[in-house]
Amino acid sequence: MALLEIDDIHVFYDNIEALKGVSIKVEAKQIVTLVGANGAGKTTTLRAISGLLHPRAGEIRFDGEKLGAFAAHEIAAMGVLHVPEGRRIFARLTIEENLAMGAFARSDRDAIAEDKERMLTLFPRLRERLRQVAGTLSGGEQQMLATARALMGRPRVLLMDEPSMGLSPVLVEQVFETIRKINEQGVAILLVEQNALAALHIADYAYVMENGRIVLTGCGKDLLDDEKVQRAYLG
Repeated sequence: MALLEIDDIHVFYDNIEALKGVSIKVEAKQIVTLVGANGAGKTTTLRAISGLLHPRAGEIRFDGEKLGAFAAHEIAAMGVLHVPEGRRIFARLTIEENLAMGAFARSDRDAIAEDKERMLTLFPRLRERLRQVAGTLSGGEQQMLATARALMGRPRVLLMDEPSMGLSPVLVEQVFETIRKINEQGVAILLVEQNALAALHIADYAYVMENGRIVLTGCGKDLLDDEKVQRAYLG
């Protein structure tokens, strides 16, 4: 049994079918990436997993438990945390307050303090700006904060939506190095990323999505060599 299983889900926006029978598995401690063009359904998939959207058909299971009956905050408390596209930090709060919000479902104060210190070690730029209002951070710093805030919830699966979007090449490299480090600490990651080349390089397994359907699957490195993937996503 996979840690996270998405089984034949169908998701609609009004009467428009956005996901047409999507099935994905994420094993414990894996990095799985979902690649595809804009509008393919990648973000919708993550939003369905995290409880922000509800499939009309199909099933999503986390550690064997069906997620359909749970609200988004309950799914987060179970250990499925979402770093959304566009970061969605609390712009008017400080970095420190944003990190505290990430631990909203926890009451283990000593462990929360330990995790906060771990985040500030993983992202030293945040330590330097701990009491700075988050809305004044650069794009790269906001991505660090959004990731750190999610990690404060102690995820078993981290859903990451376009973490490198809008960042300079140097920061993109740092983002992918951070994803590796998080995964090495035992967190499974489902990654949606326009930078298909970088995503496939670090992925244990990958799914290619087109028009709300999964059209190709395989090990990340195998898909790097696939002619169709090269033409469509790797230039």
